Amino acid sequence: MTTANASGVGRDPGLRRGMRTRGMPALADGEVHVWRAALDPEPVRVREFAGVLSRDERERAGRFLVERDRRRFIVCRGVLRTLLGGYLGVAPRSLRFRYGSHGKPALASGSGKHPLRFNLSHADEIAFFGVTLRREIGIDLEPLRAGFATDEIAERFFSPAEIASLRTLSRTDRPRAFFRCWTRKEAYLKARGDGLSLPLDRFDVSLLPAQPAALLCAPGDPQEASRWSLSDLPAGPGYVAAIAVQGRGWRLTCWRWMEGGGVTAGIDDEAR
Repeated sequence: MTTANASGVGRDPGLRRGMRTRGMPALADGEVHVWRAALDPEPVRVREFAGVLSRDERERAGRFLVERDRRRFIVCRGVLRTLLGGYLGVAPRSLRFRYGSHGKPALASGSGKHPLRFNLSHADEIAFFGVTLRREIGIDLEPLRAGFATDEIAERFFSPAEIASLRTLSRTDRPRAFFRCWTRKEAYLKARGDGLSLPLDRFDVSLLPAQPAALLCAPGDPQEASRWSLSDLPAGPGYVAAIAVQGRGWRLTCWRWMEGGGVTAGIDDEAR
């Protein structure tokens, strides 16, 4: 693994070829970067992240009644702003966001649609951030809760084909397969930006241990599955995560955000 300092950066003249700021990994077309960050840093870091939030974000943070939830929100938004600012070579606090009709965030730009795309998900004290260029992206992280992965929940939200596949597995293997299915479906919906306007049981994803992550079919368009690539992410013990990216032929690299503002590479790096 290698490390680099990701703080105290300025605008990089090479942004046209690939998004990069000194100390940050270069992001070129065809690359997808996924960052894992802890949401429980030292209090001084929480205050620093609070300082880069917009007024709306600070007001939203203030509405959380539980301090833990307030801290997680502040750190999650602060890391997001720091990462995106690092790629773009701008101050994190200067970033402005817009939101789709179903709440998907994107960078606001006065010159049209911005080429940098991102998505995020968090669970407990962990957050995942996905970043790429000119491709829609969605990411989902879930704690592996065996008590939630029941037949009743599967029958309510999964497609008939997915339910049939789940029933072929042993009781021991079903919870992880359940959350493979859940995170892949959520990542796909988040990438599309449709929210639950497309019901979860109206499209199929793979879920069996021997199957690669994939969108298998979607209603009304036989070509839809070929437009998207899915991949599982290394989420660590007790968690399951997946990413959905528009198109094929992209390379995934996973990075770890360190509390002091540095980065660690080498968690995962392969072509999709």
